[in-house]
Amino acid sequence: QVQLVESGGGLVQAGDSLRLSCAASGRTFGVYTRGWFRQAPGKEREFVAGIKWSSGRTYYADSVKGRFTISGDNAKDTVYLQMNSLKSDDTAVYYCAAGRLLVTGASSYDYWGQGTQVTVSS
Repeated sequence: QVQLVESGGGLVQAGDSLRLSCAASGRTFGVYTRGWFRQAPGKEREFVAGIKWSSGRTYYADSVKGRFTISGDNAKDTVYLQMNSLKSDDTAVYYCAAGRLLVTGASSYDYWGQGTQVTVSS
């Protein structure tokens, strides 16, 4: 089992920045990809960004490209999501996920954190 714990959410104004963290523990061997998803009220969970742990290769949703950056710290087994130029549309619960493949489908990820709320006021 792998446990994921997110932190760093909060209430910010449009244009501000925020950094989310997701620390992993447990049997992370074989878990090759970390991803960030978000879910706004009344909407489906959507892919935000992902990183291949071994190569550092990243992938972003078009809606966040150029504003968000995903990165990882192998020593701490922690993945980060730096969010800049936040918009009201970014308001959602953000979830950290871990799996084997760098894909955008939520069903492909095996482990999930509890989520952290990000609210952007306009």
